[in-house]
Amino acid sequence: MIGAISEGISEISNILKSDDVYSTISCLKKLNIKIKEIGPKKFQVFGKGLGSFSAKKNTILNFGNSGTLARLLISILSTTPGLNLKFTGDKSLNKRNMDEIINLMRKFGANFYPKNKKTLPLNMISSDMPVRIFYEAGVSSQIKSGVILASLNAFGNSRITENKNIQSRDHTENILIKNSEMIKVKKTKSKNFINIYGKNNIKSTKYSVMGDPSTAAFYASIAMLVPGCNLKIKNVGLNPKRIGFYRLMKKHGAKIIFKNIKKNKINEIYGDIQIKSSKLRPIKAKANIYPSMPDEYPISFVIAALTKGIHTFKGISELSNKESSRAKEMKKILDQIGIKSKLTKNEFKIFGTKNFKRKLIKVSSLGDHRICMSTVVLSLVSSCPASIKGFETVKTSSPNFLSTIKLLGGKFETKKAS
Repeated sequence: MIGAISEGISEISNILKSDDVYSTISCLKKLNIKIKEIGPKKFQVFGKGLGSFSAKKNTILNFGNSGTLARLLISILSTTPGLNLKFTGDKSLNKRNMDEIINLMRKFGANFYPKNKKTLPLNMISSDMPVRIFYEAGVSSQIKSGVILASLNAFGNSRITENKNIQSRDHTENILIKNSEMIKVKKTKSKNFINIYGKNNIKSTKYSVMGDPSTAAFYASIAMLVPGCNLKIKNVGLNPKRIGFYRLMKKHGAKIIFKNIKKNKINEIYGDIQIKSSKLRPIKAKANIYPSMPDEYPISFVIAALTKGIHTFKGISELSNKESSRAKEMKKILDQIGIKSKLTKNEFKIFGTKNFKRKLIKVSSLGDHRICMSTVVLSLVSSCPASIKGFETVKTSSPNFLSTIKLLGGKFETKKAS
């Protein structure tokens, strides 16, 4: 997306060919952006600069299952003058609340219809005179990134204030920071101030995508829970704001080491993760760790369920607005095999045990890749068989998940839906 609004040709390598990536390519092509595959996992994006997207009136953009694509591209389009578009997604995405991003884009001058509707499908008329805004950031990196991207083509200087106790992911800032005339981050002891200077040109970039620490967490979990395991996962992103899961597990006894740590041209940290079988203590997750591990909570619940003791996860209210209501769905799964838990709006308490019922786990078609992947790990480690409907949703983020599970010795069979 950033390549599309840059000046010139950007080259992006090591691209994961997932459904989310193809949904992004499809949407950008509908906005008259040329994208060319030039090699294995390598693409060129022929950027036209800020405000250059164009499309016929009522063009439909389908975001598939990707909440990130939806919120970020809607933000870019909101401050691109002259657009009248329709947005939709799959069944799961169309249930997700888009109220916060819609209200923020209205401040830039965009309009959304029907009025008061909080979910996709939606119509948008972009702002012909986008103006700066000031935003107090919360736990969502998608919302913060959306404001940054919308601000790039707004008149004036926008500012985002971020409390250091709840800093969310900063990949967008890191990619743009080399355009120093466009974005600057000022840090104090308690806050970050992200200043975005609108109407400056973005330079094209060359970027190699590193491995996803969220997806790696599922394989790391197997290594932690299964006796005698020793696993190395190579070339994984280790951005400090993305590794809350690993910090949390290390704090509670996990044998995890980061090795061969390096930095790329935009100061993103990456390296290898070594994980060994671990004797974990009861997990106590405070609310302030949420922004650094929002996608890893379902697998953390699995680890807690299979580790003896009382585990507490606080500050989880945002999990209700993911692809599914994740804590609620994981509680249903744990209930099936007799693992006790208590769930409130903002806290999940799990009574981990080895004495669970070894019976069939059934998961309905939720459209949530992380629930599907977590259930696979739960089944393999607990020896409880599982039947997971709609598993194809995992292709949105991890098309190689099952082949990697097979490489690790996991057994499964796939069936087409009747």
